[in-house]
Amino acid sequence: MTNEFSLQRRNAQGGTPLLDTWGFANETDRLTDVLLGSPAHLRHLSTSSLSRHHLRENPCNVQVAQAQHAELVSAYEHFDVTIHMHDPQPELPMQVYARDSSVMTPYGAVITAMSQWWRRGENYAAIRTYEQLGIPIYDMVTAGTFEGGDFNVIEEGCVLIGCGGARTQEVGARQVQAWFDAEGWETRLAFIDEYYVHIDLMVVPIAEKLTAVCLDCTEPAIVDWLKVKGHEIIDVPFRDTMALGCNFMSLGGDRVIAPTSSQTLIDQLRARGFDVAAIDMSEISKTGGGIHCMAQALKRVA
Repeated sequence: MTNEFSLQRRNAQGGTPLLDTWGFANETDRLTDVLLGSPAHLRHLSTSSLSRHHLRENPCNVQVAQAQHAELVSAYEHFDVTIHMHDPQPELPMQVYARDSSVMTPYGAVITAMSQWWRRGENYAAIRTYEQLGIPIYDMVTAGTFEGGDFNVIEEGCVLIGCGGARTQEVGARQVQAWFDAEGWETRLAFIDEYYVHIDLMVVPIAEKLTAVCLDCTEPAIVDWLKVKGHEIIDVPFRDTMALGCNFMSLGGDRVIAPTSSQTLIDQLRARGFDVAAIDMSEISKTGGGIHCMAQALKRVA
């Protein structure tokens, strides 16, 4: 059975069979199932330059943040996406960021290796979640640190892997790259300043051959690479990007969940006929992540 739970499904020589129930070919097909984390035990910790700034100046109001997350859940429900939740654990205050502790692929889930000690338990909790769902583990990162926000599926068989050094180390990025090279994917490493945390702060696919990019902070060579691949770029202004405005979730079918802070992106998408659910994430995002960081796509269908 291709979907039987296993702790290591990856074929070391490549050619790992695709899952027949879970997974996806790309990050822009229609989303049917999503994995979220609960903010029940959320605390504002020093996880990045962004979260440290807010911690100094204007810390997160956790009750408001929890209400904003509830609105996000309602948006997924509105779009008929089936929601799966990690079992909330009081010792995991950042578990709401469900993309960091694992990565879903067409072959199964990758369990990542978190850089901050207070988040490493999220990796173990993620294994339990996938076991409960019956989703096999493709493999687990064992070389250095690697976090899910740095695994960016640009299109079918093509992944952009971020490497900022602080949260994802080069050795971890290259381990994951080698796995997908063996599967026949096109893989590209993006070396980013650690200030930007993960590659999905600045580059996120919207629809087929349409990608949101903060041109002010994305390496021009990456932008050129996307354009050569035929991608049209929607530029998200730097100020919006620093408010997690480029960190949205594509649901496929010209539907997007985006933060209200990203008005430039929202206006451009609506002008193109997209159905955009705009959610105020201003309080919860003070803790260091956005809508894309909070969601792990489990299944998409063409």
